[in-house]
Amino acid sequence: MFVCHGNICRSPMAEFVMKDLVAKAGRQDEYVIESAATSTEEIGNAVYPPARRKLAEHGIGCAGKRARQMTRADYDRFDLIIGMDTWNIRNIYRICGDDPERKVHLLLDYTDRPGEVADPWYTGNFDATWRDVLDGCRGILRKTMD
Repeated sequence: MFVCHGNICRSPMAEFVMKDLVAKAGRQDEYVIESAATSTEEIGNAVYPPARRKLAEHGIGCAGKRARQMTRADYDRFDLIIGMDTWNIRNIYRICGDDPERKVHLLLDYTDRPGEVADPWYTGNFDATWRDVLDGCRGILRKTMD
């Protein structure tokens, strides 16, 4: 599960990029991939139009996706809970409590350049977010296919 603040930019981009990579690898039956928000601000809203356009530039659709908030039950449902930045990680812990199974990670921890995925809501730079998301998702796929 990919998690960001509102579930309209970074985490849905990661959700649909990961779904695309997994499908291209022929492994879609092995993964459950979703995304959620830590806040309630955007619940029910569609993917933010610039994020939707960035995905479409790469042939990836996200039709039907609506923002939802992460719940404590998500911790039990998913093997990995991937936050986009340290603020997301703090809020994931607020929602889930402790992380006894060490499921919670930053997306860029799966790359050779750990850090935070820039929030395009503030930067407007969806190209940088695309690169970060793609690199992180590729890293997750490599690690989970080992």
